[in-house]
Amino acid sequence: MASTYETKQGDTWDLMAYDLYGDEKYMRYLMEANLPLLDIMIFSSGVKIFVPDLPEETDEDLPFWRVNAGQDGEYSSIEDGDEGE
Repeated sequence: MASTYETKQGDTWDLMAYDLYGDEKYMRYLMEANLPLLDIMIFSSGVKIFVPDLPEETDEDLPFWRVNAGQDGEYSSIEDGDEGE
């Protein structure tokens, strides 16, 4: 659920992403949601930051035929009896 965060003296985008999401790689989402604040590198205390929900992650290392696999790992792209038609 999206929320807001009030900065502490010395906060940076990557530090806030780590604190809020558990990994600094998500700082892009914070920055995109707070475009008017992009010129700030080190925050003073009391700045309100919008904290968006993270989108559902996809595993980019999966082969294309596994991308649409179900939760149990099963997939079916060809109906039974349709092969070769």
